Amino acid sequence: MRDFIDRTKRLFVGRPVSSRGLGQTLLPKRVALPVFASDALSSVGYAPDEVLITLSVAGAAAATLSPWIGLAVVAVLAIVVMSYRQTVYAYPSGGGDYEVVTDNLGPRAGTLVASALLSDYVLTVAVSISSGTAYLAAAVPAVAPYKVQIAVAVASILAIINLRGTRDAGSAFAIPTYLYMAAIGIMAVVGFAQEFTGHLGQAPSGAYTLESSWDQGLTSLAGVFLILRAFSSGCAALTGVEAISNGVPSFRRPKSKNAATTLAMLGLIAAVMLMSVIHLAGSTGVKMAEHPATELLLNGQPVGPKYHQDPVIGQLAATIFADFKPMFYLVTAVTGLILVLAANTAFNGFPVLASVLGRDQMLPRQLAARGDRLAYSNGIAVLWLGALAFIIGFAADVNRLIQLYIVGVFISFTLSQVGMVRYWTRQLKTSTDATRRKQMRRSRVVNAIGVFGTGVVLIIVLLTKVTRGAWITLLVMAVLYLIMNAIRRYYTSVGEQLAIDDLHDWRVGPARVHAIVLVSRLHKPTMRAITYAVSTHPTSIEAVNVDTGGDEARELVKLWREDQIDVPLTILDSPFRDIVRPILTHVRSIRRDSPRDLVVIYLPEYVVRHWWQQILHNQSALRLKAALLFIPGVVTASVPWLIGSAAPVSQPAALPYRAS
Repeated sequence: MRDFIDRTKRLFVGRPVSSRGLGQTLLPKRVALPVFASDALSSVGYAPDEVLITLSVAGAAAATLSPWIGLAVVAVLAIVVMSYRQTVYAYPSGGGDYEVVTDNLGPRAGTLVASALLSDYVLTVAVSISSGTAYLAAAVPAVAPYKVQIAVAVASILAIINLRGTRDAGSAFAIPTYLYMAAIGIMAVVGFAQEFTGHLGQAPSGAYTLESSWDQGLTSLAGVFLILRAFSSGCAALTGVEAISNGVPSFRRPKSKNAATTLAMLGLIAAVMLMSVIHLAGSTGVKMAEHPATELLLNGQPVGPKYHQDPVIGQLAATIFADFKPMFYLVTAVTGLILVLAANTAFNGFPVLASVLGRDQMLPRQLAARGDRLAYSNGIAVLWLGALAFIIGFAADVNRLIQLYIVGVFISFTLSQVGMVRYWTRQLKTSTDATRRKQMRRSRVVNAIGVFGTGVVLIIVLLTKVTRGAWITLLVMAVLYLIMNAIRRYYTSVGEQLAIDDLHDWRVGPARVHAIVLVSRLHKPTMRAITYAVSTHPTSIEAVNVDTGGDEARELVKLWREDQIDVPLTILDSPFRDIVRPILTHVRSIRRDSPRDLVVIYLPEYVVRHWWQQILHNQSALRLKAALLFIPGVVTASVPWLIGSAAPVSQPAALPYRAS
């Protein structure tokens, strides 16, 4: 059965990659740009639509404000890009906003930012895939009844591609992303040329008028609120910018420099594309309405429910390439595709952030481990399940999902910039180099501007979107915040219980009879397992640890030698980070050398009080026992350690032991 599961897994995600191949999965800028920028660039596909739809409430005249709103969005984008360029240099470890805020504003603020980012990544996948599916349904009406199933299938395919590793995912998404940028760029150039020569036509919706009951005027309080709402909708173009700060470890060296360059390229491309689309939409007379069947009029009459409202880019492509249909189809096809592939930004950002949170004991530790393709497989699976919940729960309805969007990301933007201001202030107190201090002051000014810019947008977003569904995002963030705090308290409590107070209480005498004790690290459960093994008087004894990479094995060897534990320690190398297979190979080699001997394997195991606590601990012992069950001449012995008890379970008498 295990072989069948392994072969099936290899079919989908490929052969294991050795830990030594981690450097080969790092991304050059040309691949990192499509991997991390697809979310922000894809927003050009729907941000102009949201701006025009919001302004349509006040009639066609209000659409003339769209270029100014676009400029305001670009200004905020420039502030965010410049601010995050400081972040990738100061914090290149991949923690991004979470690490910045935790380090400078404290763990509670860091947990808040983590909950905001995690929820926003999940929504990014749900919104992007639902939007792409809606684009497909508009082009092929026959698939409209199956848009939820299609969205679920697409999310699953993206998850499988990302399970194959970052490099494979980057290669798969690079061509469509560059095609999208090229198609929008060609459309913009041709459109501007037609406008300059007087040959730019009218958009398909240009002949319509907008029905408006708006009589308050745009200079009234209600008008200002409407403009702010349009601005907050346009700020969807900023989502995904933070992903690069979380993905710095995925870049080739020099990591920070390459990440900062990619961030600048992203900002420039997104700004040019956004302003080009908004300007051409105004020049061609594009009309968008929240309820087009009743709000769009032709000769004074509503167009009716049979009218299909094409997105802005679709209308521009139809107008600009009216005499060259292949280019029209290319633009619409790659735009729909990029909306789906935008979810890949979240598939890169979420697992990295979850791994950092796992290492910090804010999420289950399993999320910190890389899979056999060097991707954070558990994080990818969690993101996939969360996205499916939103896709199915909201029936892949973009209009409902979009209201939940961007709240979390601007919370993280603002707190991150506050954290960076405090970071530079703290650095200035200790730095004496004049040139360095000048750079720090300049960086602090940039981040201070970022605090103001993103803070204003956050207030606008909260005022304009909470009543339209964003309260759900805030609720999800609150739940995640409580869960992460509960997990952290639990792991802290477990760590205090397992810490060795006095190593002299766990004395191990000279070995006389044979056994294998599996060791993950030197703590109370390990010493109990060794004590039990020695008490059975085996003919030989060894402690075995599997080195899956990192510094844990070296640290264990160091502590083992320093405390002069008289049980030999064997380190098994596992280049593919698999714990079970190296142990099986080692046990089989002992059985081949001494086929009549009995091999007894002692496994330290945690005994928890509640079923839900079981998922917070690695299940390696269960997998090992299942695998060893089929090897003749091998006995496994579980050595329990009850977590949460006032006294240890059946404490054995101390055995002779030599300590330093």
